[in-house]
Amino acid sequence: MKETSPRLLDLFSGAGGAAMGYHRAGFDVVGVDNRPQPRYPFPFVQADAMTFPLAGWDAIHASPPCQDHMRGRNHAERGTGWLLAATRDRLEDQQAPWVIENVAGANMRVDFLLCGCLFGLPNLRRTRWFETSWHGFELRPPCRHLDQAIGVTGTAPGTRGQRIDGHWPTHSQARRAMGIDWMRWDELTQAIPPAYTEHIGAQLMEHLGRREHL
Repeated sequence: MKETSPRLLDLFSGAGGAAMGYHRAGFDVVGVDNRPQPRYPFPFVQADAMTFPLAGWDAIHASPPCQDHMRGRNHAERGTGWLLAATRDRLEDQQAPWVIENVAGANMRVDFLLCGCLFGLPNLRRTRWFETSWHGFELRPPCRHLDQAIGVTGTAPGTRGQRIDGHWPTHSQARRAMGIDWMRWDELTQAIPPAYTEHIGAQLMEHLGRREHL
């Protein structure tokens, strides 16, 4: 009889960048977001991630919106990070191992510090922090980007990011840099490259195996 894959709940899922990485690591993924996600590549439920039931999952990933931690044109003051803290409180009050992802500068412990250059995506400049319930800090080599590495940001292709050969990155260039071929531009700007969560998912799989034998 074929063993069933562990089930992972993807909270604040967006269009499924994180989900694809966990899928490649061997998880059955279900996404939850309060906005419709017609391009999400796995089963999806439109619901509030802060009230969605957490019981019965083998693992949980959460990516609470990062804007509460950022300083920029629309964020004159640094946010309090209340949504990240509230998400952590929910996850700590249940039994499944969990992962929280956010941007550099968020009020969280950094168990994994990942960027595209660590995963064969040298054109991508996109640092993300991950806090987990089951892993200590993972020492990573320093970033090594190509001169033309880009950040996938802005409201439309050609509006922000770093130039490539004197031009702003196009939608297709951004997709290649992220390792994502199914998202619109606005979805790409919020996404986690699947390579990041495939790496974390492989170690989460090992953790689940160890826990089953305790």
